[in-house]
Amino acid sequence: MARPQILLTEEQCREVETLAALLNQDQIADYFGIARNTFRAICERDEEVLERYKRGKAKAIAHVANGLLQKARAGDTTSAIFYLKTQAGWRETATPEASATTDPSNARDALSWLMDKIAAQRQRIGMAEPCAQIAADTPESEAHER
Repeated sequence: MARPQILLTEEQCREVETLAALLNQDQIADYFGIARNTFRAICERDEEVLERYKRGKAKAIAHVANGLLQKARAGDTTSAIFYLKTQAGWRETATPEASATTDPSNARDALSWLMDKIAAQRQRIGMAEPCAQIAADTPESEAHER
């Protein structure tokens, strides 16, 4: 004889929405004292339970995302970077050649260092030298400062 289906009460259905902000489906099953597969089966056959779970998750995510966005707008650099990485596809790129021994002390030295690296790479692969054109485009006042 088959076991009777476990049904959630109306109060438990409301609780699912609240709990979804904090717990995943397995943890909610543990909270109610039912098997994890049973809770998943309840979600599959009872659209209201699944919708309440999704709504609770979405509300929590929206609340946290709103707080993150407020911090980013207020100038919190870490929050801004995290937001852009997760929502705008930003990512960090590693520069394998950069190290303490090649770290230039100012922007002009950095540009010169990078131009030298580019020139060496282009020479290695047999490409023409475009860096001479960049130097030719530098205004006279900057050229004298060097």
